[in-house]
Amino acid sequence: MSTTLTLLEFLSFAFIGLIGAGLLFVVVLFVLDRLQTEDAIRRNYPVIGRFRHIFSTLGEFFRQYFFAMDREELPFNRAQRDWVKRTGEPHSNTVAFGSTRNLSIVGTPIFVNAAFPPLDDQFASSEPMVIGAGARMPYTARSFFHISGMSYGALSRPAVRALSRGAAKAGIWMNTGEGGLSPFHLEGGCDIVFQIGTAKFGVRNADGSLNEDKLRKIAANASVKMFELKLAQGAKPGKGGILPGAKVTPEIAEIRGLPVGIDAISPNRHVEIDDWDDLLDMIVRLRDITGKPVGIKTVVGDRESFRDFMQTIKKRGEACAPDFITIDGGEGGTGAAPMPLIDLVGMSVRESLPLAADLRNEAGLKDRIRLVASGKLVNPGDVAWALAAGADFITSARGFMFSLGCIQSLKCNKNTCPTGITTHDPRLQKGLVVEDKDERVARYAQEIIHEVEVIAHSVGVAEPRLLRRRHVRIMQGSGQSVPMNEIYPGPRTER
Repeated sequence: MSTTLTLLEFLSFAFIGLIGAGLLFVVVLFVLDRLQTEDAIRRNYPVIGRFRHIFSTLGEFFRQYFFAMDREELPFNRAQRDWVKRTGEPHSNTVAFGSTRNLSIVGTPIFVNAAFPPLDDQFASSEPMVIGAGARMPYTARSFFHISGMSYGALSRPAVRALSRGAAKAGIWMNTGEGGLSPFHLEGGCDIVFQIGTAKFGVRNADGSLNEDKLRKIAANASVKMFELKLAQGAKPGKGGILPGAKVTPEIAEIRGLPVGIDAISPNRHVEIDDWDDLLDMIVRLRDITGKPVGIKTVVGDRESFRDFMQTIKKRGEACAPDFITIDGGEGGTGAAPMPLIDLVGMSVRESLPLAADLRNEAGLKDRIRLVASGKLVNPGDVAWALAAGADFITSARGFMFSLGCIQSLKCNKNTCPTGITTHDPRLQKGLVVEDKDERVARYAQEIIHEVEVIAHSVGVAEPRLLRRRHVRIMQGSGQSVPMNEIYPGPRTER
């Protein structure tokens, strides 16, 4: 009996102690909140005010699971992300009971089905397309869908490895992004597009200028098929790239040519390039050094500026022209960037791609310059629209991030990505199993290509690159859709 009472007394005292400690903790928080001057809510409502920050932080995660409808969330909604997720799984990617998409939203593309589409034996896959026929080593791209620029540094080691291996399996190219060429880009044996950013990471001298010997060494690698000179990207048009110092590990610093642990901030433009003539001179210089196709990546700001570029090419001659132009939309991208640039600067690819295609074609450069579309093009309808609008190729970054398992936690600019895709924390990277994710990367690319072929078949053409603007209707504010070739007439051959 005495033992039982002793135990009960002990538990009672322990419980009272816990309550006391809890009250003391609350009192300490109360005093701290009342005395601090940084947060008015916590100062006026001590302790309770802390829940506002907790709920606000958790809201990022709960919103996509409990509150947002399938088509509501931004930058990518649940329906888009789930489609990509299903492509990586080895079973049917079909859905039931009709579309959840609101077709009355202005700008929604609707494809025009043919009354008598070709039979199955009258349909073919897209033929490979040559880029840079005039270069010493032209590149023949087997597919129309590829991986857009994402740097090693912005992405983790296992993410880059999985993308490289998946790209090789799918027969598509992988763009290095501006962070230089790492062994992990080469691991899978895929075709590589080496991007040269404004800081010239991987091919730079200590002062940031171009090192031609390093460039020749990169070009000597058989896996590197093309070079892309980045002028701007959708996440930060008019501003250089930003890699937080927490991500600049010794390995990444060596690849890029940077000090360890220091923020890697690229210049807002190439210091050697002041106008269109300088740009063409640089393109010719890079092509002469590498012997391989050279293109540019940019965001369109206005029609007249791009028209001036095309006219400069015509005046200088086609030998000076870029072999391809990547048009990125101003809707933001994978990189860390200031919100005003993500939200407000640069044309959307929905507007800029048809404009760029028209100006290229009007200048008589359709067969000389290949057009690559990029910017939130992650689902089959996006890719089919881009082909109809005038693109020769489409690249995606965030689509492939979703195939790796991205959950849109919006932590890309930090070192805390919960899926291991954009972090260099070894503990978090363990969640990304390369041998599983490379298969998902390959299946995502293959399923995009297959379903774009399905759309092309349905509208009555023999293969995807025969899609034209007349095959797409764009929803207007009146509630009626209008053929895209009436909004963007373009040359007759593109209608």
